[in-house]
Amino acid sequence: MILSDRKILAEIAKGNIVIRPFDPSCLGSNSYDVHLGPYLAVYRDGALDARRPNEVEEFRIPERGFVLVPGQLYLGVTREYTETHTFVPFLEGKSSVGRLGIDIHSTAGKGDVGFCNYWTLEMSVKLPVRIYAGMPIGQLIYFEVSGEVGHAYDTKKGAKYRTVSAHPTPSRMHLNFRGRKAPRPGRKR
Repeated sequence: MILSDRKILAEIAKGNIVIRPFDPSCLGSNSYDVHLGPYLAVYRDGALDARRPNEVEEFRIPERGFVLVPGQLYLGVTREYTETHTFVPFLEGKSSVGRLGIDIHSTAGKGDVGFCNYWTLEMSVKLPVRIYAGMPIGQLIYFEVSGEVGHAYDTKKGAKYRTVSAHPTPSRMHLNFRGRKAPRPGRKR
């Protein structure tokens, strides 16, 4: 079941959901609007490697905005820090953002019980579009969990995105390969 506005407020009062900063005007009937933070990042190399850390170049979005272009992956971040202790948060793009041809996540729209951080956005566009820090970018929807959670994200050993950061976090996929030797480029396995 999806939490209603009143249920979201009740769970915030209990401390089961945390949204900072919280603005009551951003609460919809069954969601909460989040905003684009001030930073974007792009990968420095054209070809990424899942077994290695990939360097990013981060920059602050200028006051005049920044034009996203097709064919480029941008890592953004929400202005809001969130915690979810008993529900599963889903981050979806707002319809107005989608109608501008902006996708805010490639595959990572679902959080975990125990996720306590800012949300990194994997942004891409269909057409060039100017964006601005602070603009509404997505909405959080909270789902009830059926059954007891054995390992919340904030206590899970090996959780790769627990370090709190108000900056876009690049892929940490390479940590899945710890202890395995990475193949040299050009060699088949």
